[in-house]
Parts: sequence; structure tokens; C-alpha cells
Amino acid sequence: MRAARLLLIAAVAFVGTAFAQQGRLEVAIDTAPVGLDPHIVTAFSSFAVIGQIYDGLLEVDSGLELEPALATSWTVSDDGLTYVFQLRNGVKFHNGRPFSADDVVYSFERIMNPETGSPQASRFNEVASAVATGTLEVTFTLNVPFAPFLSNLTNLTVVPREVVEANGGSLQQVAVGTGPFMLKEIVPDTYVLLAANPDYYRPGQPKVAEVRYNIVPEASTRAAGIRTGTYHIIPDVDPATAETLKNVRGVTLMGVQDLSYTLLGLNVSRAPFNDPRVREAINYAIDRAELIDAVYFGNAVEGGPLSPGLAAWATDTSDFACYASNPDKARELLAEAGYPDGFHAGLLTFGTIQVVSDAAQVLQAQLARVGIVLDVNVAEFGAFVQAWRNSDFDTFVSLNGGSTDPDGYLHRTFVTGGSTNVFKFSDPAVDQLLQLGRTTTAFGERVNIYDHLQKRLACTGPISHLAYGTLFSAVTDAVTGFQQLPTRGLRYLREVELR
Repeated sequence: MRAARLLLIAAVAFVGTAFAQQGRLEVAIDTAPVGLDPHIVTAFSSFAVIGQIYDGLLEVDSGLELEPALATSWTVSDDGLTYVFQLRNGVKFHNGRPFSADDVVYSFERIMNPETGSPQASRFNEVASAVATGTLEVTFTLNVPFAPFLSNLTNLTVVPREVVEANGGSLQQVAVGTGPFMLKEIVPDTYVLLAANPDYYRPGQPKVAEVRYNIVPEASTRAAGIRTGTYHIIPDVDPATAETLKNVRGVTLMGVQDLSYTLLGLNVSRAPFNDPRVREAINYAIDRAELIDAVYFGNAVEGGPLSPGLAAWATDTSDFACYASNPDKARELLAEAGYPDGFHAGLLTFGTIQVVSDAAQVLQAQLARVGIVLDVNVAEFGAFVQAWRNSDFDTFVSLNGGSTDPDGYLHRTFVTGGSTNVFKFSDPAVDQLLQLGRTTTAFGERVNIYDHLQKRLACTGPISHLAYGTLFSAVTDAVTGFQQLPTRGLRYLREVELR
């Protein structure tokens, strides 16, 4: 192989540096983690915690640029099929074992093993093999050029084989990574306590001795706690609470365009949602502007399949005819599909994220105007996740995570058999466009492909995209060094100091 483009100048190999971390950072979150296995979980509440414990080969900064993590540099062959990564020296897992290329290969193979059931698997379908070509070198060979490959490597979380095997193949209750913090204690539904990793490979980090994630379901209690200094950070503040914290002395309210979106998901394996006319009718029945005012207090934008935060990629919603709220058109489409009087269906949701529960109520009222009566089931979050995984719903309202590349939003969600295609959706034309989108390397051509995809999915796909809000975070004046990520990641906790 000829080493072609050096995509990143090799970073300095760090070794752990002894220093005195100070204090415990108190973080308030709304929901307890639903498991700790980074290859299996999908919940934001889980990633908020395990993102401090584990590393991937690469990570994303606040500007959505890729940076080195466990990889320091890489080269790509001229044909775009072979990637060779140099790995960081001196890294240890929390159990003291040195990290090596074999751990990367094992983690990749675990994700791709169907028995794991990893929702990350679809991100790596175009990878033919991963091989340790040195103690600190790993080589990935692709079947075809794969444009989002580097972006997707942020999701290749590296885990130690011996810990997986010692726990019956599951990491849901244990966590041993290479990250800045180590799992110290879990008190169910109360808090998760992490301790600083003394061998962390970035010198001078983390800067606090402990991070405690306090599980505080009530938004008013979280807000009261940050006012009094009980909590230092609320990473995700709902819009209603954000209004109350705007002018609180000693508290800074931060905001960034969220890459995540609220959605109404439809199970197309069940009537009447198997009829694209019904799906289109639902979109016409939704008044997104009304929803944004009611749920987000105006702090959101109507959004299609891609976030406006991806300015180079997102198609303007004015190109989606069904986004112009039109109840008469909705009734007409329902009549054509054989439902002139509407229909009844179930709507599954959960109550721990305010914008989700509020959106469910607004949608219930809006769809009732055209005869669609939704019986709302507000499930416990763990039960919601299980039902979602099993496609055990008619419809659901939730919040979906974003990505820095369109493939991360769209492929695993909409491709036939995709690892998060819980909608049972299958469209050969969509499959073809998705495959072209990830195997075409010319930027302009990819933009055109994803424009076509967005237009095909927006009105008759299995998701009614609702809105992309402002992601608010609240921090007290005792905190320095915290930055928001549009992805909702919390990588910057390792840089936080307490005054």
C-alpha cells in the first residue's frame, strides 16, 4: 500500500501525569443511565456517563471537527480502501492493562457480531476487515470507498475483552475504559459517581477528582439546585426551565443549535401506517410552528431529516410541501387511503425529557383535528427503550441524536434492516440513495444525493421530523472550562475546574 494523504499530523504521545485534582463536580441529569455498554446503549442518559469512561479512535470538538483520541494519525491509500492508524502510546485501561491495537480489533468485531445486537453495526457495513498490523497500529480495509468512515470512528468505542468475558459478554453493569474518569459507585435512580483516572493520557486532565451525576427527574428541582449551588452543571435544560434561568445571578445559560431532533415515529409494519398517504397526511396535520411555540418557547426551528446545524447538507424545509400545515389536505389523503373518519392508534412516549412529553401532548391535539385519535402511553424510560428496540409500538414520540455526517443520521435509521430502523421501513430507492451517499466521495455529489434523500423521506418516510431546538446548558460561576457540543457529548467535562 502506498501511504497517501496524511490526514492529521501525529499528535504527541501522552503518558499519565501525576497532579492534584480538586473537588467533586456535581452534574444534574433527568434520567438514570439505561445500561453502560457503549456498543449497545442508545439513550442520551447512558452516553452522558460512559462518554467519560471510554474513548474511541477519534472524537469531535465543539466546532464539529474530528480530533485524535486513541488514534494519533492515519494514512489512506490512493484508492481510498485502506486506512492505517497509529495508536497512542502509554494508554492504560482502568484495570491497569496497557491498551493496544488488538483492543481496537476486538471492539470492532464485537460491534459487528450479530449476537451483540449493536446499533452501531450499520455504521461499519462497508468495512471488510480490521487487523492489528503492529502493537500500536491497526489497518482497516474497506469494500468500497466510504465517505463517512472517519466520522463513524467516533462511535468505535474501545473496550477490554477480558472485562466483557468476565461479565458474561455484557457491559451493561460494569465499565472499564481508557477515559478520563473511572466508574466508582452507582446508587440506582439516585446518582452515578465517577473518579478521576490517575493514568489518563492527557497531561493535566481531568481537573476534578470526581464527577457525580445526580438523577433528578423534576426540572424544577434541577433548577433550584443550580440556583443554590447544589449542582454545578445541568447539561440539558428544557426550554421552559431555560426561561427561568436566563437572569439568575451566579448562573450562566449557554446555548447552541442542537443536532438532535424531536420526532413522531411510525411503525410501517402496522396499518394504517403502511400506507404512505397516511404518513403524508400526518405531516400535513402537524403544525410545526405551533409546536415550536408551545414546546420550545420559540427556541427551535422546523427541521427535516437533517439538522440546520449541518448547514452544508440540510435541505430547506420550504422544499417539503407537507410542512405547510393543511388539515384539509390531511383529511383528503386520509379519505383516499380509506380512512375518511380517521382512526385510533397508540402513541408511546416517556416523561423524563420535557420537550418529548410536551410534544406528545401537542401532537395528540393536532392530529385529533383530522380524526386521528392517539391513545398516549407515558412509559417508564427503560420500558420505552425496550419497546422501541422491539418495534412494539404504533407510533412514538422521542428525541433522536445527531451526527456530524448525514450518513450518521440517515443510514442506520432508514436503510432496510438498519440497526436503528425500528420502523420496519423499506424503500429500494432510499436504500440505493443511502448506499450512494456513503460510497460517493465527491462532496458536491454527496450533497445532491442527500438532498434527494431528504425530499423523499420528509413527507412519506416513517418519521415525522418536528423540530431542532436550542440545546441549553446551565453552569454556575464556580465552573470554568466547560464547552457545549451540538452532539450533546460531554467530552469537555475533563477540562472543567472548580473555583
